[in-house]
Amino acid sequence: MLINDGIPTTENIKTITPSAERFAQGAVAIAECFQEIPCNPCVTACKRNAITMKNDVNDLPIIDVNKCNGCGLCAFRCPGLAIFVVDKTYSTSHALVKFPFEYVPVPQEGQFALGLNRSNEEMGWFEVVKVTFGGKKNLTYMISLAVPQDLAMEVRTIRIGGYKDAK
Repeated sequence: MLINDGIPTTENIKTITPSAERFAQGAVAIAECFQEIPCNPCVTACKRNAITMKNDVNDLPIIDVNKCNGCGLCAFRCPGLAIFVVDKTYSTSHALVKFPFEYVPVPQEGQFALGLNRSNEEMGWFEVVKVTFGGKKNLTYMISLAVPQDLAMEVRTIRIGGYKDAK
């Protein structure tokens, strides 16, 4: 339960999951931010004005999935590492899951990383498709991981140092 362990429930996730129709249109950001705290870097980072808050800086971010193009700028700026980008159009069998990563060592493109769900349970080994550095200001990397379509809303990070080269 979120309040006790920080892990969102299935009901929490359902409230922020884009529709199948939206997923079919390409990459989209998903804010798994469920606690009202004073924070809004994602709002100011979005150049398409796709992220808003209802009343003030304490409200939860709301992503207008029809405006979002999945660029990931919001994910780079989120201090809580709570925004992810999912692209279910990556291939017929795999989705691309992009998530912020602030640890070393950083995996390399072409390696396989041990994917974890929100509870840090192992989901399998997945190819690291791309590693993007966020710049000297925030020192955050964006890891793009190819995961089976049915795990696109499950895999949310990787085991630190849990990398291996392709066979």
